[in-house]
Amino acid sequence: MNKSNASRIIGATLVAAIASGSAYANGQPGLSATTDVIAQKVAASGSPPRPKPDTSIVRDVRRALGRVPDMDDSKIHIRASHGVVTLTGTVPESWQISRAANAARSVLGVKSVRNRLTVRESDEAAIEQRPAASAG
Repeated sequence: MNKSNASRIIGATLVAAIASGSAYANGQPGLSATTDVIAQKVAASGSPPRPKPDTSIVRDVRRALGRVPDMDDSKIHIRASHGVVTLTGTVPESWQISRAANAARSVLGVKSVRNRLTVRESDEAAIEQRPAASAG
């Protein structure tokens, strides 16, 4: 017998024991409370999970970004709406754009990520590209 079949048999035996125990427990004082708790836990496990609040998602995405090695997240802005995360702002290197999105996707409660990050120009490049002030 392999482990899968053994697990099924044990599980079926456990369910049968609980079911027969609940029938027996109805006539026994003190046992029905335990059976009721088990029945409540089984019933509660079938309900869908509540969505995570957007504020918690934003906090958790910020933490996930902080765990990415060499990530500069100081200019990344995070918004969340019903589990949809939007990343805006700039990063110093292009590889950080995809890593930021991956980090955000890994957070529990995130349904999708809109990645609007861009690579920021270095200070030197920005100075060189500015038009020279015309003497007037």
